[in-house]
Amino acid sequence: MATVPELLHYVEERGDLDVIAVTEHDTIRAAEEARELHARGSFRFELISGIEVTTLDGHLLALFVDEPVPSFRRMEETLVAVHRAGGIAIVPHPLSWLTRSVSQRVLQRIAANGNDGVHFDAIEEYNLSPAGRVTSAKARRLNRERLHLAAVGSSDAHFLQSIGSARTEFAGASAADLRRAIKTKSTSGEPGHAPRMSELGYRNIAVQQWRGMMATPRNMGWMPTIRSFIISRARHKPAPDGKTGVR
Repeated sequence: MATVPELLHYVEERGDLDVIAVTEHDTIRAAEEARELHARGSFRFELISGIEVTTLDGHLLALFVDEPVPSFRRMEETLVAVHRAGGIAIVPHPLSWLTRSVSQRVLQRIAANGNDGVHFDAIEEYNLSPAGRVTSAKARRLNRERLHLAAVGSSDAHFLQSIGSARTEFAGASAADLRRAIKTKSTSGEPGHAPRMSELGYRNIAVQQWRGMMATPRNMGWMPTIRSFIISRARHKPAPDGKTGVR
């Protein structure tokens, strides 16, 4: 739970990452703000803009995109949109039951599709968010035995202390190098040190989980209630800024 300037300065002063991605649920605003601040500053790390898209089949992480990607479409349609925009499609927190995640059935359905643009480019083998931890081992096993996607690591950080708790190793130090490594499946996901829940504060975690659950209806202009998320999909208007996640 931090502002975009706080995130960038934290990584600059305390982190050792060469490339970071700033994403938000179903809006590009946080990435746009980060890109503008990064361009005006003198940061040692490179920045990737992206968006975590809510599809009808779970969340999809779209990196290297500079424009919104429509939400609440079938996974196949969303993948085509991401690739047409020049993006990379990554499966975040796969198989997790603690948030809206891509299931094994959907992973296998996409793997068998074969149509242009309908494919995942990578999968998070390590995601050290509370949602990602519970199924990381199963996701790694599934990818290595059946899917054979590029493997990445993600802190999926909603707290500054969590930034870098998992990372992606690749040859090089630039965003272009990372993109190339994902395309050639030469990346690896690596775990780091994740702060204990007691360090983050159980109340803070509960508040963040609630905010995360409300992020999509809030960013799409719906009333911030569970009921509106399920029922009210017709109303769209400008939404207030949401909180930001750093991967």
